[in-house]
Amino acid sequence: MKQDQVQMVGRGFAGLMIGLMLIAFSSAARAEMVEVAPGVQVTKTTFDAPADEQPFYGFTAKTAGPRAADEKLLPDLIAATGSREQAFEAVTLRGWKAVQSGRAGEAAKRFNQAWLLMPERSAVYHGLAMVAQMRFNDLAFADELFKQAYKQPHPLKMLDADYGRLLLMQKRYRDAQPVLEKAVVDTADFGDAWAYLAFAKLQNGDKAGACTDAAEARKRKPSRSTVRDLSHIEKDAKCN
Repeated sequence: MKQDQVQMVGRGFAGLMIGLMLIAFSSAARAEMVEVAPGVQVTKTTFDAPADEQPFYGFTAKTAGPRAADEKLLPDLIAATGSREQAFEAVTLRGWKAVQSGRAGEAAKRFNQAWLLMPERSAVYHGLAMVAQMRFNDLAFADELFKQAYKQPHPLKMLDADYGRLLLMQKRYRDAQPVLEKAVVDTADFGDAWAYLAFAKLQNGDKAGACTDAAEARKRKPSRSTVRDLSHIEKDAKCN
């Protein structure tokens, strides 16, 4: 190939790369932010699922489908429970039960209803972050929602444990460790939080600390899947 042909190919490749970079920049710049509560904006992120099984009803209009139906039901729910606060507690309780049993679609429905009731509350963002993580494996959107959960009033004690686990899934072990160190203070009886911390310490090179926390996890009835993880942690950390 002649030198001028090589230069043309090089210029063509460089032009392609610049074009791709501009497209990526343009896409990032166009990322749409939506206000979901007074002063609270999140990235508009939608998924291939029914609207009421997506965070914030898939950002559909108030007059659309399940969201409109839920808005009509809210006065009855408030009347049945006695107050908006009690209604919020009732639907979020159902949401957390759905999370615990792995029913992410049901969880989304309940946390969406909670959003309609009290959009400023931390549990809304916490719960929908779990949905984004569990059902859609969108760790970036889940991370964004967790960060909002920290900013909103009345965060749950489980927030650090759940966010710490997400950080582990993102392989952000150094970020995860201080979050999980707080989690085992706030939720000392939650065996899984101790196991998460043990794993973070193992990945950060603290094998002795990992063994200590793994032993603490076993004392606190961790979940079945976490028990299996503990065996791997103890093996890799060479615990006695």
